[in-house]
Amino acid sequence: MNDDFAALDKAEKGSSLWRDGWRRLRRNKLAMAGMVVVAVVAAMSLAAPYLSSHAYADQNLDLGAVGPSLQHLCGTDTLGRDLFVRLLYGGRVSLGVGLCATLVSLTIGVAYGSISGYAGGRADMVMMRLVDALYAVPFTMLVIILMVMFGRNFILIFVAIGAIEWLTMARIARGQAMSLKHKEFIEAARAMGVPPWAIVWRHIVPNALGVIIVYATLTVPRVIMLEAFLSFLGLGVQAPMCSWGTLVGEGAMEMEQYPWMLFFPAMFFSATLFSLNFLGDGLRDAFDPKAAKN
Repeated sequence: MNDDFAALDKAEKGSSLWRDGWRRLRRNKLAMAGMVVVAVVAAMSLAAPYLSSHAYADQNLDLGAVGPSLQHLCGTDTLGRDLFVRLLYGGRVSLGVGLCATLVSLTIGVAYGSISGYAGGRADMVMMRLVDALYAVPFTMLVIILMVMFGRNFILIFVAIGAIEWLTMARIARGQAMSLKHKEFIEAARAMGVPPWAIVWRHIVPNALGVIIVYATLTVPRVIMLEAFLSFLGLGVQAPMCSWGTLVGEGAMEMEQYPWMLFFPAMFFSATLFSLNFLGDGLRDAFDPKAAKN
């Protein structure tokens, strides 16, 4: 009898969306491998000063460009700077831009899209027409205009990327708000006199959080790609600071004579992007409502 009650008690315990999602995510080997790779690269980038005795800006013109060795694990560039250290510091910039710009786009886009979707009517139409107008602005032209007006500044990278990336986030948040605002629990909150801003922040946004987090995970590699594209064009970070984009650009110019200058930055860059995409795909599958049937 006790065993029956224990089994019944166990069966009655519900399972939350996050618990089910984590369980499905753990079964996705590619997503878990991607999470491990991203965690290792991020940890190595943060611990860069402790992993090598070389500084990322120290030059040794007498040494010049030499291949990988025990002293320089990834070789050196044409100025004699240790490439391994520069890769780790470049990872700080690239991952930092990806995470910070994604957080900015997440904050602005979720707030803007949720308000637009819940308000509906004319307010929604005006707000989304503004989004459409901003979508029409060429991204590269926007960056060049900002650089001409304010000069090359690391902060401008966040401004330029954040000015574009929040638009898609706003559309996703708007769609989620429009699908949720007629649900029973929203109608009940409205009938109880809960103000609109409280309904948006206490009910709409938390219930759309699964989709938003998944899209944010997929946004990080795209932002890193945008930063690398800007740095490759010479519109990114200024020397001696570096990112994976600048290192790939420098390596591309010297690839015939010094192939390691392109190989190692491209390897770090590609492995991180693939891992982030695998993780994002895994999160999307894990938090897909249709997967709850399995």
